[in-house]
Amino acid sequence: MASINVSGLGIQFPIYGADSHSLKRTVAAKTIGGAIGRGRGGSPVVQALHGVNFKLEAGDRLGLVGPNGAGKTTLLRVLAGAFTPDAGRVETHGRVTALLDVGVGMDPFASGYENIYVRGMLAGYTRKDIQARLPEIAAFTGLGAFLAMPMKAYSAGMQARLAFAAATAFDADILLMDEWIAAGDAEFRVAAHARLVELVDRASILVLASHDTNIIQTFCNKVLYMKGGRVVDFTAVG
Repeated sequence: MASINVSGLGIQFPIYGADSHSLKRTVAAKTIGGAIGRGRGGSPVVQALHGVNFKLEAGDRLGLVGPNGAGKTTLLRVLAGAFTPDAGRVETHGRVTALLDVGVGMDPFASGYENIYVRGMLAGYTRKDIQARLPEIAAFTGLGAFLAMPMKAYSAGMQARLAFAAATAFDADILLMDEWIAAGDAEFRVAAHARLVELVDRASILVLASHDTNIIQTFCNKVLYMKGGRVVDFTAVG
């Protein structure tokens, strides 16, 4: 049974080459969230997340909301295992798929087919898993013979098609998303939206960060409001 348990989560990012006074001015000017403090050895740090607590179970659809710099993307990256917390703990049960940067791991000098394999293996799937889904992924891209060519020969729209198709090819127990993904041209965006809806429906748990109120209300049943790296409110969608 899929679940997420976050308890007392905290994470800091050290800032090198800046004293606390100048750092405070920089952070204030850029409206970056988090508290300014000192880490080990007295070096200045940004407390990106502090004392974050929540639990999710199968069927939960959580929307992360709040201003820029609130800590939403940082929290998603911690849940994905990309960042190691400095305090507290994160327990996840189930296969996690993170659609935070669908283009990660794509090699412009490799073919489309090779990139599909690389993207799949980075997500933790075997070559056998990927090979079984390869015909469906290839068909969804609509790239035809271009899949045998290096990705550097693709237009930006073709690259977006390939990256999206590879990133959304496999079901997830826990699906993490940083904004709703819109990829490719208008026609492909319709197909991409339908594919994302199906992926969300099949996921046991969704955690979605978005500034779009309509998206949150449509796909989420719970909301975690964040500000300055802290949880301000955790409630059901009304």
